[in-house]
Amino acid sequence: MNGDRTSQALARIDAALARLDGAARQVAENRHGLADLAQLQAKHARLRDAVSEGLQQLDQLIEGSAG
Repeated sequence: MNGDRTSQALARIDAALARLDGAARQVAENRHGLADLAQLQAKHARLRDAVSEGLQQLDQLIEGSAG
């Protein structure tokens, strides 16, 4: 009987460790995902600025040819 309780306790400990391991992996993946998101946001800002600059130059060319 004592062996059954020990086995059950060890099984519960193993299950708890598996849950902790899974949670730790999720945290690591989220951190990696946040870094990816920050890189995408920075790239988006650079592209937005480049497009804005290009549109300003195009507007100047159109104004110059119309004037």
